[in-house]
Parts: sequence; structure tokens; C-alpha cells
Amino acid sequence: MASYKRHIDPSSISDLTIGRLSVYLRCVDRLIEVGIETVSSQEMAKRFNLNSAQIRKDLAYFGEFGVRGVGYSVRDLRQYIVEILGLDRERRILIVGAGNLGTALCHYSGFSGDSFLVVGVLDCDPSRINTPTPAGLLVEDSARLADIVDQRRVEIGVITTPASAAQRICQEMADAGIPSILNFAPIRVKAPEGVRVTSVDLKVYLEELSFHLTHGR
Repeated sequence: MASYKRHIDPSSISDLTIGRLSVYLRCVDRLIEVGIETVSSQEMAKRFNLNSAQIRKDLAYFGEFGVRGVGYSVRDLRQYIVEILGLDRERRILIVGAGNLGTALCHYSGFSGDSFLVVGVLDCDPSRINTPTPAGLLVEDSARLADIVDQRRVEIGVITTPASAAQRICQEMADAGIPSILNFAPIRVKAPEGVRVTSVDLKVYLEELSFHLTHGR
């Protein structure tokens, strides 16, 4: 089995490149499903509506994975990307906010499997605490956030609270030692230095689509 071993300076890799690696991973998974063992960047680009030069450029940041004139071993390429993205180990997730979005994320397929594991769902609403989520987890009191982070070795915090609570929860997550935060609240939050925050405001994407509909693009 191929294995990727190379030091990476994360500051030299753009978020766009990292995002495209995730796309490539989904592509190679599809190739494996249909029984394709070797693929060139041109074939991959044509099949999945990508840019072959961009594929080669993105992968070149991390080494030489293909064979000139032959292409990439699909299974080896998958293993390389998995290791580059750090998906060859379990990442434990804690969700704070047990409303519709928070409970839906509990059993989202992307948060399951070998890489990501939701280990807790928290809320401050007494009517929600101790109620089961569709995924089978019981909602716990958000006052226990710091203890749960320590006991369950949480690496990723997910904020699905109302906007009014998001900044406070972000700070509590950072204070508890969570190094990475995914924020779904419709507000930008600020974390201390050394804590990475990624915000996803679904309404922003809908408004972008509305703009293009309005202006005929």
C-alpha cells in the first residue's frame, strides 16, 4: 500500500487547493466504485469536469504521484490524498446547538465513517437536555463543554447556535482547548490566535445565486 511521507508547510498551501483535494478524493472514490485502476489527469478532468493542468499543479505541491505517460494509480492516489488531508485518523467532533441543524448534522453521512466521529451534542435549553437526537446521542448540558472536550478528546467544535450565542460558544470552545471550529451561525466569530475558524453561512450562497438570477448570469 502506498504511503505519503513528506513535511508540508500549511502556510504555503491555499485553502482553494485544499478544497480541490477534497473534490479529487470524491472523484477517485467514484473511479474505484466503477473499477478504474489507473487514470491520467486529462481523463480525470474530462470525466468530472475539472481542469487537468490544475489537477497536476495541485498534486505537485505534495510530490510526484503519477507516472509520465501512464497516469495515477487510483488507489494509491486516494491513499496519498487521505494522508495529506489527515483523514487516516479519527477526528472527534462536538456540536453545540441542538436545534434542527445541529441534530441533522449528528447523522450527516460526512460526519461518519473512519475519519469523523460526533462524540457529543450540547445545548443550554433545559427542554432539550437529555432528549435523544435522530443519531441516538443524548443532548447534554452545554455547561459541561470544557469537561466533555477534555474527556472525549475533541478536536473539532461545530457551532449551530443562534447568532447571539455564537461568539460566546466560540470563546468557550477555544478556552477548552478545541483547535478547530466550524461555525454555522449566521455571524462571523473571532477566535484567539492559534484556533482556526471556518464559517459556513448557507444564506450567503443563496444570495449569490439570487444575484446571478437577477442579473442573468
